[in-house]
Amino acid sequence: MFYVSKKMNSEDVTTLLENTLSDCQIEVDSQGSHFNVLVVGDLFEGKRAVQRQQLIYAVLNECISSGAIHAVNMKLFTPQEWLHRT
Repeated sequence: MFYVSKKMNSEDVTTLLENTLSDCQIEVDSQGSHFNVLVVGDLFEGKRAVQRQQLIYAVLNECISSGAIHAVNMKLFTPQEWLHRT
């Protein structure tokens, strides 16, 4: 299990997501305990926005509960959606 420290940075969140979500492109940036997460992967295929967010929250829930992460802004795409975004 991932150790949840009091302070997390974008590299910590990136590592946590990469260890859980295989074959995804992941980018994370942060401003304090507020994180912007971009994930592109086939795992989102056929899933509604709420279902996609639930996949990410399942990974980050322990960190959110501990207060290490205060807020998460998510942009979640399939590879095809990423190619055709405007």
